[in-house]
Amino acid sequence: MHPKLLVKLSNTIGLVSIILLMYWIFAFISIEVFGFKIFRENMTETFYLSIVGILALLAGALMINVMFNLTRIAEKHNGDGPERNTPQVKRLIWGFVLSFPLLFLLLFLGDFLSSRKKENMLVKTATTLIQEHPKQIGQLLNYSFDKNWLREMDEVMTLLAKKDEHFPEIHLIVKDTINASSFYLHFDSYYYSSKDTIPPVKQDYIFKTDQAERDYLDKIFTEGHTENRFTAHDGNYELFFPLRRDGKVFVFYFADYQNYGKFGS
Repeated sequence: MHPKLLVKLSNTIGLVSIILLMYWIFAFISIEVFGFKIFRENMTETFYLSIVGILALLAGALMINVMFNLTRIAEKHNGDGPERNTPQVKRLIWGFVLSFPLLFLLLFLGDFLSSRKKENMLVKTATTLIQEHPKQIGQLLNYSFDKNWLREMDEVMTLLAKKDEHFPEIHLIVKDTINASSFYLHFDSYYYSSKDTIPPVKQDYIFKTDQAERDYLDKIFTEGHTENRFTAHDGNYELFFPLRRDGKVFVFYFADYQNYGKFGS
């Protein structure tokens, strides 16, 4: 192969490798900073391991340096002058620069679709839970803050949690009063002993919320709204699933966390 062609081929391979590596690092930084969850578990692990590509970037810089020296030697040997900047080169540069916002948009879209898929899964889980376990759900909805109900609640929650190893965290939210003030309580388990003589305390079950969550729960329990509330942030997924039965209002709260998305092979 002619040395000039060899130098051009080496430059092309090196330049393409560096550009691809820049895209890879840009995607990695975007995913880490904005908490995008896109790829499935194995692909995510592989993607994170690719941080070692930074070392390849340093090696690539050295390789490009050597290639440019080879180019200068080839140009001097063949009497070639440096290539001039053309409109085609400018278009390629602008295309390269504008491709980064496009890549970010694709990452954002992948995260959005992954969140929607997670929301559908949680809604399906809640719906199936109510349809397949009417007796257990009835026990939960027969709310009364005493040891008997808390023990029944613990048995039901334990049963549901063991149904599937990937079952999300689930709580039952109710509205109750403490010292004549309204509070939201949540229940998922109850630790007790047959020798325990201390009565349960409502304060131990207060559901800590932010303003947006309180506004939502107020609409459900006070204003009669029935819509679900789903939130996703940095791999944390939450679903509030209200249920009205026999004049009573309850909210099932599902929480799940994943450090990877739902798309990919």
